[in-house]
Amino acid sequence: MKDAQGDPAYGRTNWRRFAVAVAVPTAAAGALVFGLANGAFAASFAVSGQPFKISADKLDGTGFAQYGGQLETAKKGDQDVPVAMSGIASASLYNLCQSVRAPGSPISLTIRAGRDEDSPAKATNLLIGMTELSGDAEFTDINIGQDASTLGQGGPQAHGPLGSFGQEAEHVVITGLRQTAISTTAGTFTLTGLNLKINLPGKDGNPAECF
Repeated sequence: MKDAQGDPAYGRTNWRRFAVAVAVPTAAAGALVFGLANGAFAASFAVSGQPFKISADKLDGTGFAQYGGQLETAKKGDQDVPVAMSGIASASLYNLCQSVRAPGSPISLTIRAGRDEDSPAKATNLLIGMTELSGDAEFTDINIGQDASTLGQGGPQAHGPLGSFGQEAEHVVITGLRQTAISTTAGTFTLTGLNLKINLPGKDGNPAECF
């Protein structure tokens, strides 16, 4: 199944209704979601549906796009996951953290990178399907309400179907980033000072997570 641009249709999204429920209130509130999502999510990319957390002291991105979406899970019978799809063509992330907790377990895994202010983590064509974000955001030259099929600043694949709600900006800075996501993809992802750690429960029984 393809959209009006001939791109694969991901999941079974009622794009117009979802835009009203998610994207429009987000824009109206002025708390536009930054991203890491992919309009070009590979058609074979079926998500687990398990959320993970991402935090950064600051994200500095050139080229931003956002639109509503829904991700298809690999497990048959599971409902698709509604998300805000966002893309950044080029991003620098300072003091990046990603964490995921094992299902039904107190064990978690954390990945940290870019802790040196002079050597942030970097990504190109960074795209995310997210369910929640908080932080202080500043957008430069932003268009709100743009047809999602015409989005182009967030990367060559960060766009939605014809007639659906979208928004894009030339530049975005988010400080104090806290994000819950379902999926992340990127053209390149450079993790300077990478540290991966399995966290076992401590005396208080709580494993380490990004937040």
